[in-house]
Amino acid sequence: MEQAAIYDKLTEIFQDLFDDDSIEATPDLSAKDVDGWDSLAHIRLIITIEKTFKVKFSTTEIAKLEKVGDLATLIQSRI
Repeated sequence: MEQAAIYDKLTEIFQDLFDDDSIEATPDLSAKDVDGWDSLAHIRLIITIEKTFKVKFSTTEIAKLEKVGDLATLIQSRI
């Protein structure tokens, strides 16, 4: 799957999860940029992404993620 397709799906997930159609998943997007992206929302986000992309991440991998670009790269390496 190409990066553009991953970002399109991530945008849909973010918009749905945070109920904000203005969110655009970009490589530099991080938790500080999204209202409501706290630790609980982060868990829901990761679970939703794992189900959508049919992948599993380890706790260590999740802890290393700083930006959506890191997440997209990780997703692409798994699919």
